[in-house]
Amino acid sequence: MNRDIFEKSALEAAPLLLGKLLCHRTPEGLAAGMIVEAEAYCGPEDDAAHSFGGRRTARTEAMFGPPGHAYVFSIYGMHHCFNVVTAPEGAPQAVLIRALEPAGGTPLMEKRRGLSDPLLLCSGPGKLCQAMAIGRAQYGLDLCGKELFLEEFRDFSPAEICVSPRVNVDYAGTHRDRLWRFFVKDSPYVSKVPRRYTSRVTLASLR
Repeated sequence: MNRDIFEKSALEAAPLLLGKLLCHRTPEGLAAGMIVEAEAYCGPEDDAAHSFGGRRTARTEAMFGPPGHAYVFSIYGMHHCFNVVTAPEGAPQAVLIRALEPAGGTPLMEKRRGLSDPLLLCSGPGKLCQAMAIGRAQYGLDLCGKELFLEEFRDFSPAEICVSPRVNVDYAGTHRDRLWRFFVKDSPYVSKVPRRYTSRVTLASLR
């Protein structure tokens, strides 16, 4: 991966990450999936971001570090969520990867998830982390390294990328309705999307 994409703001980087391969090499083998859904979290001014107000804690420290590293956090004490740190160092922004289309190591993903339906393996941030074996041990890893990394794979045009509000951010005030969720149009691997946004509002239509 060219590191330039990580230097961009989360809002610029999120749609560009669609089509990239997320790969994780473990002792069990290599698993990979194409990113089909991502959300931008835009730092201290974004009410929905963990770094809102410049909040800097042990949990959020990776977001303040160099771009192109992994920010992993847990939800409900049992699931993990994987984020790509973006923007220059000190500007705590990140892109949450919400869904993947399995592209390699599918049997390994099925074993980890305990199911065989490819549409359900990685259709949500917690699901993809389980399928890809991403947890706290991967926190802070360089995504241009050899363990957890991104690779060029496919490019999507603005007309192939849809947008909608982010998921589960009702607490975020005026930022609740920002169209900062990006997903591949008509992809069956995307997590649930409100009907009024499915394949209707695209990046191309907003320009």
